[in-house]
Amino acid sequence: MTQSERRTFLIERLLAEEPSYGTVAVPAGEAEGKRLLRALMNVRPPRPIGEDVLAVQDEYLREATAEKGVTHLSDLTAIEPGIYLWQGDITALAADAIVNAANAGMTGCYVPGHHCIDNCIHTFAGIQLRLDCARLMREQGHPEPTGTAKITPAYNLPCRYVLHTVGPIVEGEVTAEDERLLERCYRACMDLAGEHGVRSLAFCCISTGVFRFPKERAARIAVDTVRRHRKPEMEVIFNVHSESDYALYRRLLG
Repeated sequence: MTQSERRTFLIERLLAEEPSYGTVAVPAGEAEGKRLLRALMNVRPPRPIGEDVLAVQDEYLREATAEKGVTHLSDLTAIEPGIYLWQGDITALAADAIVNAANAGMTGCYVPGHHCIDNCIHTFAGIQLRLDCARLMREQGHPEPTGTAKITPAYNLPCRYVLHTVGPIVEGEVTAEDERLLERCYRACMDLAGEHGVRSLAFCCISTGVFRFPKERAARIAVDTVRRHRKPEMEVIFNVHSESDYALYRRLLG
């Protein structure tokens, strides 16, 4: 199959799962098709799906990642011993593990096409990631506490693992407890990564998006915590999206 044929196949199979989608047509354009497929994956609940669908999805997502271009740790230059700063798409980073800023439900963002990191990671990892996270939550029996972490395979991402952590949600002024919980997120991820033999770990900017933690205070906590608790054998990448975030971390590092 071509990418266009794979995309059409996946859209048709996902539309067929829901009778309410009966009037939705497969778009003719590539951009519209990509948006619809992503939206369908975003809103799909964690339920089993045929192995034939997963096989086509896996081919589609791996080709999509290859088209974006994969960045390896060897492409980066350390800004401090064992610490890197990189501006780019974390779903195209071939580190041992990347960190997802999750919510307490842990099964991803269900808003169609939302550009939060939780949505992006689940989109490009594939349906299997939501299924895996849902299983972990069923076994746990309660929402994920703030400041802890879970680990899953990365499925169709170029990394090996995804670490999911729930950061503090800031309501009004940042409190000392907010700061303590954010530090715990970074420590929990590094501890869990170490238990699984992770040698390179990429952090996103935890809690600074819809969770509203002020970016500069969050960056200082992130850098200070990594400096204090990083084991010598682990290399840490601070992944940022915007120019302003890059400039902020650049002031703090090196």
